[in-house]
Amino acid sequence: MTEAIRKPVMDKAADPTLRRHLLRLIRQLARGDCAITAGEAGEIRLVGAEERAYPEAVIAQARSLGLAQLGDGRIAASAAASSFLRRALVTGEEAFVEQHGEIVMASAEIDGARQPVRRNLAESPLGVIARMKDRDGKPFLPAEALEAGERLLTDFTRGQLQPRVTASWEPRLATRAKGTAGGQADIADSAISARNRFSRAVEAMGPELSGVAVDVCCFAKGLETVERERQWPARSAKLMLRTALLALARHYAPPAPAKRRQNHHWGAEDYRPVL
Repeated sequence: MTEAIRKPVMDKAADPTLRRHLLRLIRQLARGDCAITAGEAGEIRLVGAEERAYPEAVIAQARSLGLAQLGDGRIAASAAASSFLRRALVTGEEAFVEQHGEIVMASAEIDGARQPVRRNLAESPLGVIARMKDRDGKPFLPAEALEAGERLLTDFTRGQLQPRVTASWEPRLATRAKGTAGGQADIADSAISARNRFSRAVEAMGPELSGVAVDVCCFAKGLETVERERQWPARSAKLMLRTALLALARHYAPPAPAKRRQNHHWGAEDYRPVL
């Protein structure tokens, strides 16, 4: 049977049927390895969580691509199978993002309403920290802290606060007349609003905490870099960042004030004794 599997295979791109069978095979192997038994002529049957027959060319194609491993009468998915599945299930420009990114579903406020969005943790400065767990297995950064950091980065980007390190060849669209002062007058109203929101957020965190939040969220610095530049102890930057983002989350969504209990007196107007 092994010799039959090693026979030459056809190009998967030339035969859509072969590619469809290959994708189905890798999906089955991703759920667990299977035993191999002889099937009908030109087919090999896999027995595992489900029993299914595949053409010999499909098994050979999976082995030649490094997606499946054969041994002791069993077949299992290789380490490259998961990347193949993510790439094969998505077409177009998102194929590379789906293969190399870490896509999660989240919610964000768009036009004043909460809407579900797809977030790639691999491209976010907080992506690595968002995957950290505490001792109880819970996320190290709560959802509101992670959202606050993303919101700070959004205002930083919209406010055009990122320093330019290369020459700009874009045409200038300034509306000021010749001889008049430029500066903030040439910035769009949306950018000015974003700068004001960014300034208020930094003030809300305070000078002790705002620096680490801006370094990590806006300038995409790693925690070790922040500790080295600020001469902090090891593994202290993530604690400072968590504290800063929780304070920032309270700034963006302040808690409702506690209701004060009112003291009622049921006595008449002359209930107080006369001294």
